[in-house]
Amino acid sequence: MRKLPNDTAGDLLTDDATDNAADKADGPIRRCILSGERAERGALIRLAIGPEGQVAPDVRARQRFLDHRGQVVGHGDPRRAASAMRSDPVSSVPELEAAIAKGRLKAALARAFKTGPITVPDDLPAMIEEALTRALLDRLGLESRSGTLLTGSDRIAEAARRGKVWLLLHSSDSSPDGNAKLDQAWRVGSDAEGSGQRGSVLPVDRTRLSVALGRDNAVHVALTDQRAAARIDQFLGRLLHFKGEGAVPGPGEPV
Repeated sequence: MRKLPNDTAGDLLTDDATDNAADKADGPIRRCILSGERAERGALIRLAIGPEGQVAPDVRARQRFLDHRGQVVGHGDPRRAASAMRSDPVSSVPELEAAIAKGRLKAALARAFKTGPITVPDDLPAMIEEALTRALLDRLGLESRSGTLLTGSDRIAEAARRGKVWLLLHSSDSSPDGNAKLDQAWRVGSDAEGSGQRGSVLPVDRTRLSVALGRDNAVHVALTDQRAAARIDQFLGRLLHFKGEGAVPGPGEPV
């Protein structure tokens, strides 16, 4: 991955409870209700309480309480929104599953919200992963409509060799040979041969990717605008960190 502005170093599940001094000094900082650690709000995953006390992910961090259908059911103090962050992204999903099984997450949410009975779905980790995936695909769709995104192996290869590609993505069912050819073209155009730079494999297949982009048979995607690449990198980074997968190395970084 080419060096991008505002790369995200990590994320996961968090508590929106914070103090004014921290916000003013370091920006919008939030504290994890499970670990007690603090991180920037944009690097965390927000959980919201629905009208019947059900917990649902709000990965876009809207300052509202949402139910499972995503409808606004009432305005609440965003400082009371809850989430959960761990410093080690590799163990994020297992730790969250353990916290749910042992009742730790439910207890922490009850203390944070104080709104009555709370129901934490057993499949909350899967719900969060799906919400992060949808957010990434929605962002890719916006970039497609704005003209900052290329599809088609030939077009991507040409742009990559000319040094016009900032971020390269492959669908989960793309062929290793096809990936390798585009990765090599990207390294050549980025003057990064021998660096191990390669595109990221998305956790979605070509069918779902094509629907998101509104294009036929989208197998590979290239971002040709630096700011657009940074935006996609942030969305993808949140998803991969939650899944416990490492970031793809960029030029000069170890594989």
